[in-house]
Amino acid sequence: MEGVKIIDSRGAACPGPITDLARAYRNSKVGDVFELWATDKGVRADTQAWATKTGNEITEVKEDPEKIVIRIKINKR
Repeated sequence: MEGVKIIDSRGAACPGPITDLARAYRNSKVGDVFELWATDKGVRADTQAWATKTGNEITEVKEDPEKIVIRIKINKR
């Protein structure tokens, strides 16, 4: 999907996916949309906590056999 920035953290254990998300967030603008791809099951709770803390929004969570996909909309910088 155009305009969506992919953060591929497959294979990284906690806190890798959140570290990758935080790194991408530093260079983001309000309105950006990220898709965080991860295989670590803890990523759901970690991402929710991050979104709550930063004021950003998780718009979708889906799981397929290869990865968990979490879509995050940047609402606040």
